[in-house]
Amino acid sequence: MNTKFTVKVAEVQDLKYVPVILREIEESAKERGTGIAKRTASYLEEKINEGKAVMAFSAAGEWAGFCYIETWSNKTYVANSGLIVSRKFRNEGLARKIKEVIFDYSRTKYPDAKLFGLTTGLAVMKINSNLGYKPVTYSELTQDDVFWSGCQSCVNFEILKSKERKNCLCTAMLYNPSEAKEPENSKKTEAEDDQKLFSKFKKIRTMLWKK
Repeated sequence: MNTKFTVKVAEVQDLKYVPVILREIEESAKERGTGIAKRTASYLEEKINEGKAVMAFSAAGEWAGFCYIETWSNKTYVANSGLIVSRKFRNEGLARKIKEVIFDYSRTKYPDAKLFGLTTGLAVMKINSNLGYKPVTYSELTQDDVFWSGCQSCVNFEILKSKERKNCLCTAMLYNPSEAKEPENSKKTEAEDDQKLFSKFKKIRTMLWKK
């Protein structure tokens, strides 16, 4: 299948897809068997109404994916959260396209902010790395208590709590616009890039868990 998708800033008329998004997020968490911070319908609706969310649609107009923007520490930190792709349209590169669109959108709205994320998925880590994110320690992320309180609905919250917010099962990644460089052309194969990225995350995870 080679479906064409449109990714756009979500509008009021897209509010009707919120129940579908919530179900997809819940089912995805069950399938992966990993923790995920839950969000309410009213929270997602708020993001859409504020113009802080993007949605993806197939050429036939079917809902295909979603992601939203959160700001922390007086808008000095920005997170692109809640990335989800409909099971019907997975493995078609849509997650990457959504991440690229919301990344550019976030950079336009908050050009001086640091973009960060927490994830357990290697695929998302790879996408973030290609966008210029780097793995960092939790201390380099926003220390806004409201952000961290959002992890309470995650099944791994007790781990985060026991580690005093210094580490958990998620890998922390950060894009700092003041340190960002234009991507360089590379002759490396995708497999070599994946191996290098995985080794990098494994190394930093081992280092952090020893603390």
